[in-house]
Amino acid sequence: MAELPAPTAAASLDDLLEKTSRTFALSIPLLPEPTRQEVTIAYLLFRIADTFEDAAAWPKERRIEALGRFVRLVERPAAEEAGELAAAWSAALPDGHDGYRELLAETPAVLAAFDALGPHARSVVGRHTVRTARGMAGFVARADGGGRLELVDLADLAGYCYVVAGIVGEMLTELFLLDRPALAPAAPELRRHAARFGEALQLVNILKDAADDAGEGRRFLPAATPRAAVFARARSDLDAAARYVAALQERTPRQERGLVAFCALPVRLALATLDRVEDRGAGAKLTRPEVFAIAAELESDLEAGRPAVRSSGTPVAAQIG
Repeated sequence: MAELPAPTAAASLDDLLEKTSRTFALSIPLLPEPTRQEVTIAYLLFRIADTFEDAAAWPKERRIEALGRFVRLVERPAAEEAGELAAAWSAALPDGHDGYRELLAETPAVLAAFDALGPHARSVVGRHTVRTARGMAGFVARADGGGRLELVDLADLAGYCYVVAGIVGEMLTELFLLDRPALAPAAPELRRHAARFGEALQLVNILKDAADDAGEGRRFLPAATPRAAVFARARSDLDAAARYVAALQERTPRQERGLVAFCALPVRLALATLDRVEDRGAGAKLTRPEVFAIAAELESDLEAGRPAVRSSGTPVAAQIG
């Protein structure tokens, strides 16, 4: 089996991160090493899988095939196959997806960086990437002939959120716990809330992007489920996310508080976004000054030893508006 190319430089990974993410491009740099590198690589792998799931212009059979081949590359990296597939995937992606197209073209380099991770981190990242990609393929298979997916009820929505984000929360937790004995007492609490931590962020994004998703053939919000029930689920998930962050903050040494900042920032942004969407409707977003204000407030709170996340019952958007 031919070897993969030499691992891409950290600067190149960061460039791909900035071109394919908003929130994670802000939060991943807060992490201490080696977790920052591990999570950057994991994000890019998950983003590749997500690009296939979101490729609405492709027939569902092609999306399922791409996810299956990607899984095989993660499980058994092969340079020649990775290069051929990356070129084909990148060329087939529709216009307007320049960052994602570049990421697909760089699949061999991302896989090389993944292959160079330490054995424990590589096992964690690989196992969870494969779980998500296979779960995505299952949901893509449910789409109709036109590629449109409709979730049927709140349990179905929760199942989808678990596949695309709850698994991410579980993966992050295992990476945080690697070689950090100080966090061992918090491990049961972190694992208890890990999936809902991830689900909370995904569910807020679904509520925010509902109109755009529907326009692309994805109806994630079940038609028969009252919108109020989805908001209630999101706030319950954010309460679990707050407990996750609190457990992490309680046990994380000060010199590694970037772990707490990384988790707390997207939760604070999700809280504020949920307030905004509930008040103004789907499509409502935070402004860049508001995002930076939340990040600055978090930094101040962590420096002063205050809780990193407030309860979801506190209207954060009202505080920064």
